[in-house]
Amino acid sequence: MKSQFSFDPDLIARYDRPGPRYTSYPTAVQFHDGFTVDDYRAAAGRSEALSLYFHIPFCDTICFYCACNKIATKDRSKSEPYLEAMDHEMAMQAAIFNQGQPVEQLHWGGGTPTFLNHEQMRWLMKRTGEHFTLLDDDSGEYSIEIDPREVQSDTLAVLREIGFNRMSIGVQDLDEQVQRAVNRVQSAELTFGVMQQARDLGFRSVSLDLIYGLPHQTLDSFARTLDAVIAERPNRLSIFNYAHMPERFMPQRRIEAADLPAPQTKLDILQMAGDKLQDAGYVYIGMDHFALPDDELAQAQEQGHLYRNFQGYSTHAHCDLLGFGVSAIGSVGNTYAQNVKDLESYYAAIVQDRLPIERGLVLTRDDLIRRDLISELICQFRLDFDTFSRRWDIDTRDYFASELEALQPMQADGLLVIDDRGIQVTDPGRLLIRNICMVFDIYLDQAKARFSRVI
Repeated sequence: MKSQFSFDPDLIARYDRPGPRYTSYPTAVQFHDGFTVDDYRAAAGRSEALSLYFHIPFCDTICFYCACNKIATKDRSKSEPYLEAMDHEMAMQAAIFNQGQPVEQLHWGGGTPTFLNHEQMRWLMKRTGEHFTLLDDDSGEYSIEIDPREVQSDTLAVLREIGFNRMSIGVQDLDEQVQRAVNRVQSAELTFGVMQQARDLGFRSVSLDLIYGLPHQTLDSFARTLDAVIAERPNRLSIFNYAHMPERFMPQRRIEAADLPAPQTKLDILQMAGDKLQDAGYVYIGMDHFALPDDELAQAQEQGHLYRNFQGYSTHAHCDLLGFGVSAIGSVGNTYAQNVKDLESYYAAIVQDRLPIERGLVLTRDDLIRRDLISELICQFRLDFDTFSRRWDIDTRDYFASELEALQPMQADGLLVIDDRGIQVTDPGRLLIRNICMVFDIYLDQAKARFSRVI
């Protein structure tokens, strides 16, 4: 069953509350510094394939809405020692994990990965191939986050040459007043020119990122942005909700709260966006994501093997994820591991020939069971009791008896249907899937972090 976007204002008003995005379960709030490199090593050696994530933290300019781990600098020379440190980290990780497994998935994120110059890009990919088994037949999912303002005339050709075949382009909004308010001035001509060049060079998938809830946005202004974007037919679209938390993210203090759209305007924008995209033929994947029906995400969901990790929705559930660079998170076997978040600590660990892991978690069997169940719901919008029971050698109805009881009010509200066969999330429930998953999160009441609102 293809995901449909269904917007019910009354239900949203009733269920809109802060909650995790479930890029992992347990969430990063549960990571702790008692986790050791030995815990990480113990999880190695079980993977069929690898997924590699490289965090490039540097940005030439700061976007005021940004909540990522980044370092604003005009000094391009800062990337050189950072790349050398990541090379050393790769060597240490490869000594643990590289048993010839193919790297099926690779992603450069940030920050701004295109902060690197072309020779540095070539060097980093070359060194990655010397440490790990990269696929040379273009069959892997090798993606990079692109800031069009950093793209030179031959940048995309270099990226294609070294193996990238997918990209996501940060857009956020095409309205100039909104762009000025968030310090991200980027013309539609520049954005769509980069997108077309990527297609001409054979990039298989181009995703555009938009944000609703930014200062000075209106229903009409965002509709104009969306119409222009839809006309270009990106393979995927992410439409994120801006969470204004200036007490946590310093750049957001440059945004005037009085300039933000009212809560009702944000809801109107979301409803309009979902309706427009569905009318244009996009499939609602879930959370913030839409895709064309022939895109791999939509196909994976249709076939029942969509997956979710720290980069969002994915099609590579069987891969162990290794993270490189400051703040990068890995998911290996029954563990999560996160690197230190500042450059000084990162370099200090590398110089001492130790992995720069700061905290992590060893998952219990109950964690693994709940992770699998939450993944099924947030990715496939359904759970088959018998299949899940066989997979984990449990009686699913009995194991989650209290949770199934707690779901009854949601069933009464039409968010889902529970019967003898399993759980089926309804169209209205898809937009509130985080609320449904929270019922199965045994750590939620312990969480001290402030999560973004579900809508």
